[in-house]
Amino acid sequence: MKRAVSCQVQKPAKEISVGMARKIRELIQDLKKAGFYEIPSGGKGSHHKFTHAKYAGAVTLSGKDGEDAKPYQEKQVKQAIEKVKR
Repeated sequence: MKRAVSCQVQKPAKEISVGMARKIRELIQDLKKAGFYEIPSGGKGSHHKFTHAKYAGAVTLSGKDGEDAKPYQEKQVKQAIEKVKR
């Protein structure tokens, strides 16, 4: 008796960033270099809120300065800086 052979194709895994996560303090430095300024009392606890004259809205970063930044935070900061450079 012959057996049916199933052939499964694996989907490629998502690309994972190999580099080390950046720190919150590094993202803050990047924002300040691009001309963003922190809104006084713009956040509770470990939240920092930044704005820029050419940027509609604000960028809020949560986390203490020495903590690793989340990928979405790095992306948000990068997009905000690119937007004000135009």
